Amino acid sequence: MADYASTVDLAHAEELEQEMVTNRVFGFWIYLMSDLCLFSAIFGTFVVLSHNYAGGPTGKQLFHLPYVLVETLLLLCSSATCGLAMVAMRNEKKNLVMLGLAVTFLLGLGFISMEIHEFSRMVLAGDGPGRSGFLSAFFTLVGTHGAHVSFGLLWMAVTIVQVGLKGLSAPVQSRLMRLSMFWHFLDIVWIGVFTTVYLRGVL
Repeated sequence: MADYASTVDLAHAEELEQEMVTNRVFGFWIYLMSDLCLFSAIFGTFVVLSHNYAGGPTGKQLFHLPYVLVETLLLLCSSATCGLAMVAMRNEKKNLVMLGLAVTFLLGLGFISMEIHEFSRMVLAGDGPGRSGFLSAFFTLVGTHGAHVSFGLLWMAVTIVQVGLKGLSAPVQSRLMRLSMFWHFLDIVWIGVFTTVYLRGVL
């Protein structure tokens, strides 16, 4: 009788844990949709202000497409390594998960370092966000994406530590899934940024 009660309690605990995981994933989807609304508004603002140069430089004068292509490749490759980490998670290979996340972190760090370098170069040349409506919208859009990537890197570093200390427990796997969703979302947003801001700006 005691064994039966223990089994029922264990099953109930597992059911509650699964329900919590489902609710957290659903809540995270809601957060991503709110973030999508935020980026949509900033994209719209950029499109409206994209020709307000106020006598300042245009995108064709400022942007170096090969440089931005390297940034884009870094972020796209990081999305692939993040996906490989999720495959390793499903196969319960802890070390491969940590390796995949570490490579993803380094690629993301390379991306954000290049973006900071681009911003600093423009600001030092006098082409900061106060120069024109176009530049104000550019720094807002690209900077907001960069802030999200920076937060993602912090989240990833914490997750690597959690995987190392706690293994691939159910809560850790849930966090990994949400991190993966967030990172792939940022890649999709960047493709929009690359197309709308950089390609449209130089062509």
